[in-house]
Amino acid sequence: MNNILSKVVFDVKESTFLKDPQTSDLGNRILESGIDLINEIGFDAFTFRKLAQSISSVEASIYRYFESKHKLLLYLTTWYWSFTEYRLEFKLANVDSAEDRLRRSIILLTSELDENFTGLNIDVVKLSNIVIVESSKAYLTKDVDQENEEGIFLGYKRLVERVGDIVLEINPTFKYPNMLISTVVEGAHNQRFFAQHLPRLTNTVEGEDAITEFYLQMVFKTITK
Repeated sequence: MNNILSKVVFDVKESTFLKDPQTSDLGNRILESGIDLINEIGFDAFTFRKLAQSISSVEASIYRYFESKHKLLLYLTTWYWSFTEYRLEFKLANVDSAEDRLRRSIILLTSELDENFTGLNIDVVKLSNIVIVESSKAYLTKDVDQENEEGIFLGYKRLVERVGDIVLEINPTFKYPNMLISTVVEGAHNQRFFAQHLPRLTNTVEGEDAITEFYLQMVFKTITK
């Protein structure tokens, strides 16, 4: 998979950027340092001034690529969901059983991403951490309807719908496939955050990934009642 990834172009809507950052050395440094900085200090404390200092540049150079830090967050989360779509396609290739495909999908969507991939200029482990902690800030805004019309969240929606379609293969009468899968994704993000910062709000089980196991049980019990 690593060799293939170097040739893949992940879908990011042009409305998230002014100039594609992956087309220049400066743009790639903006992405790399932006991910490092948001992961380190959080999105609320992150500013373009701090980013400019970290890459030994000026704020104006960053504004040539992104009109705001919100647009940068949209870019990063959109790229992440496109990357996750590709990983899911790879995981499900040549798997006939719908139950097996659903199980693999839930594992991918709820497990921690703890290894980077060669051939990518983005640290996907750090980006995954950002998605867990910060991604809801990309859409919990007053501009979400306009950004949705622009197709910015299309990759995330496609991902949810694809796994939701597998749910319907198993139980064609189940009424809430997309609601179930989006609950799994967002819930798993919350549980990962709780496990790190508010552990009394979640559970740990020695010898297993309790969060992934919980959502596997929840999904299969919900759709097979």
